[in-house]
Amino acid sequence: MVPVLRVADAATAVAWYRRLGFVKQWGHRFEPGSPAFVEIARGPVKLFLSEHTGDARPDTLIYLRVGDVDAVAAEFGVPVTTAPWAREVELSDPDGNRLRVGTPAG
Repeated sequence: MVPVLRVADAATAVAWYRRLGFVKQWGHRFEPGSPAFVEIARGPVKLFLSEHTGDARPDTLIYLRVGDVDAVAAEFGVPVTTAPWAREVELSDPDGNRLRVGTPAG
């Protein structure tokens, strides 16, 4: 399963997700100037970023598990909260897609 996130500018989104350790795998446009569709990956985790109207809606929430949420918090300058299941941070990408990033408890 690969979640699709709607973005206004794929290059801007790829740069933002790079801060979370994602790397661009490939991108496609049907012709120059048409909307981009891009795959990014962080290890086995993949996301599609789409400029195509109707592919997805902004304000989507995805959850990303990481080994060190403190490093993510430091990169983005946000506080870590503690829940019974994980230590987490809340982020929003440049297009308003929400990410909850956490390191599982225990």
